[in-house]
Amino acid sequence: MPRIQLALPPDKAAGVFADFVRAWHTKDCFILDFSSYTEPPMHDESTDDILQQSAVVSRVRIPPAQVFELMKALEAQLSAWESETKPKK
Repeated sequence: MPRIQLALPPDKAAGVFADFVRAWHTKDCFILDFSSYTEPPMHDESTDDILQQSAVVSRVRIPPAQVFELMKALEAQLSAWESETKPKK
């Protein structure tokens, strides 16, 4: 597997905040829509649902083969985060 060197443009270095991500797919790719809330949640009395308005702050498309790599990377980072932030007994 080739080594990949990433270049991070200065205007992207701060990143964007997202409250949640929606994942979906087409025949050829997986799409991740990262969204942020745009206003407080509202109660829809006709359906008893809570409605949360949000806006997509970034859409990322990845090929199916990358989904496995993404899942492995997220698991590794989650495990590292848990061990770093776990309360000491």
